[in-house]
Amino acid sequence: MSTKPNRRTFLRRSAVGAALAATSSPWGISQESAKPAALGGAPVRKASFASWPQIQANDKNVWSDVLEKKGWCRLNGDYVKTFEREYAAMLGARDCIATSSGTTALFSSLNALGVGPGDEVIVSPYTFVASVNVILLQHAVPVFVDTDRASFQIDATKIEAAITERTKCIIPVHLGGYPADLDKILAVAKKHNIPVLEDACQAHLAEWRGKKVGTIGDLGCFSFQVTKNLSGGEGGAITGSNEELMDRCFSFHSNGRERKNTYGFQYLHNGVNARMTEFQGAILTQQMTRIEAQAKRRSDNADYLTSLLDPIAGIHPAKLYDGVTQSAYHLYMLRYDPKEFSGLPRDKFKSAMQKEGIPCSTGYSPLNKEPFLDESLNSAGYQTIYGKEYINRWFKNNHLPENDRLCEEAIWFLQFMLLGEKSDMEQIAVAIRKIQQHSSVLAKA
Repeated sequence: MSTKPNRRTFLRRSAVGAALAATSSPWGISQESAKPAALGGAPVRKASFASWPQIQANDKNVWSDVLEKKGWCRLNGDYVKTFEREYAAMLGARDCIATSSGTTALFSSLNALGVGPGDEVIVSPYTFVASVNVILLQHAVPVFVDTDRASFQIDATKIEAAITERTKCIIPVHLGGYPADLDKILAVAKKHNIPVLEDACQAHLAEWRGKKVGTIGDLGCFSFQVTKNLSGGEGGAITGSNEELMDRCFSFHSNGRERKNTYGFQYLHNGVNARMTEFQGAILTQQMTRIEAQAKRRSDNADYLTSLLDPIAGIHPAKLYDGVTQSAYHLYMLRYDPKEFSGLPRDKFKSAMQKEGIPCSTGYSPLNKEPFLDESLNSAGYQTIYGKEYINRWFKNNHLPENDRLCEEAIWFLQFMLLGEKSDMEQIAVAIRKIQQHSSVLAKA
């Protein structure tokens, strides 16, 4: 992983930072001396960032078409099939199955991989809860591997130590659209003959060494929930190249029906109804027409924002691994160090940013410590399958100090904030510099 800029990059970023510090903002106030809005000053930004999701005429047209044709289910329409074909082509995937959500994509995939009672699945603790819920739905046990704080991703160097004879699957989560270290993860998986299920739910069009994430492991999963970079309100997709696995995914997501006989009443496996509707498929086919241009804008703005933030002491943008050739930037993530802000607590920093007109989030709490895990693993079913000694040992070993620290440091900017102009990125940096300059007063306020 690259953690230090080269000399040329360092000089460029230093120059950008110096220029930003020396100039006045568009409101005619020096960013070094302006009073923060939290102390009664004028906010850096008064306008809203871009709204999301974005709607155009083509979205409305296909929605009306589905409505009027009354072919609302994928079993009697063509939009979902069209989306599957076009999304697979966009990713360079051999096959794609559309589902009702990213959660059901993961659920169907774990079922197809044969994960079940008695098994363990390695997963990141810094992720949305669905990555873990699907493991529990298969009556398997999530085994958390600590986080690499610099990247916000699972620490791939610690995965091998977590593998046991029970390990049935590894789920790397490309959190925030930043690819996890797939070289190390795939090497360990190959050595131990363990399948890799990529959770790319936040990583549309992200790339690892020129290949789209979600197409590199045994299976990949995506989400099209309303906040995602490709949005259908809800929805998901499974991508893969193994025909047998993909057929099992399809069967599970359609109540166990055979993929080639979707209308029949012969059921090959257990399953659920996790089919995408024609409304979702239609909207997604049209949203796809804009995703590549939006992805480029996010990437360009994220690179520029990083160049502005890198020189600021106490602000540490998430690092990309050397193998990353494209991040999706579903989130722009950074770590905040209060020591460089006169001890200003993160919550007060967040509040001050919001008063400057810059929305931000503090991200996830430690997922491995959530109470639902205690309830699930101490249930009668899990005690019967795994035994009390195993469950007690799981809780005893459930300590992830790096992830705990990350959850206390993280600050997120959401993807729609990266769809604006470079001046928007400058305003984010100006707000942070204002707060840092007056942090000693803010800390006492």
